[in-house]
Amino acid sequence: MGTILGAFITKNGGQVDLINHNVAHIEALRKNGAHVTGTVDFVQPVRAFTPEEMNGTYNIIILLTKQMKNEEIVRWLIPYLTPDGVIVTLQNGIPELKISEIVGADHVLGCTVAWGATMLEPGVCELTSAPDSLTFQLGSPSPFPNRHIHDVEALLSLMGPVIVEDNFTGTRWTKLLVNASFSGLSTALGCTFGGVIKPRDTRAILQLLFKECINVARKGNIRFEPLQGKDVILFLDYNGPIKKFLTFAILPIAMRKHIHLKASMLQDLEKGKKCEVDALNGLVCAYGREVDCPTPMNDTVVDVIHRIEAGELKPCRDNLKYFTEKL
Repeated sequence: MGTILGAFITKNGGQVDLINHNVAHIEALRKNGAHVTGTVDFVQPVRAFTPEEMNGTYNIIILLTKQMKNEEIVRWLIPYLTPDGVIVTLQNGIPELKISEIVGADHVLGCTVAWGATMLEPGVCELTSAPDSLTFQLGSPSPFPNRHIHDVEALLSLMGPVIVEDNFTGTRWTKLLVNASFSGLSTALGCTFGGVIKPRDTRAILQLLFKECINVARKGNIRFEPLQGKDVILFLDYNGPIKKFLTFAILPIAMRKHIHLKASMLQDLEKGKKCEVDALNGLVCAYGREVDCPTPMNDTVVDVIHRIEAGELKPCRDNLKYFTEKL
């Protein structure tokens, strides 16, 4: 995602450095430029460096690493941040709180994105969402105005529309709802988003994952915000059979722009890496315990993915049985 974001920003006149520990990827970016393929197709020369080659300081650092090493990475980045600089996390979950503990809330901004990407090979990244879904929702974990928020807004707008949110916690929970449900289930079953939206049996599990997230947030007095201008909670929430049936029927149409998206958690598992399920579904489960709201389907996502990481299971459709057992 960082490669694609950097390619768009550079293509549209912005100045940005791409930093990645993957040496082969950096070498390909330097030699051939960033090749963005998928729902768009272009090649853009970019500035690319390994972490060891970083030099000087930045007033804006956009963080797109996995959350498992956030504390280590953020502390390592401090010398490269200007005294009044800001770290902008485009990660999933709700990472701003922990990062704020390290650098201070006035040095942190959070941003949710509505598009996805896959690295195909060094220097080549696939945009897996429709070009009209390249949106950002930007906000601060602090109640005080952030001095860099409009600079970040201007930078991200070089790729797509940016909405600055007052209730950023609500924005994070709306995106968490989507990530925990679509990413969590598709990772456990080893498929794209389309692979859990189209089949009726997996779509039914999706609905239960949505409902758990909504119930947990509401019990914790969290107010959801729209996603890409749409009130997804009005669409996804149900309290009776008619609304549940309508949501079930409309889901494949509503998510048609994202059916080819492959969750980053699944991409990690396919590379033999651990994934950030504890920062997504695990966060819903932990908050559910805190507010005394059961989360059996999210618990199952966490359990199945940890068993995949341990080598006990493979990410495949056979794992659906662990969810249907809970019904």
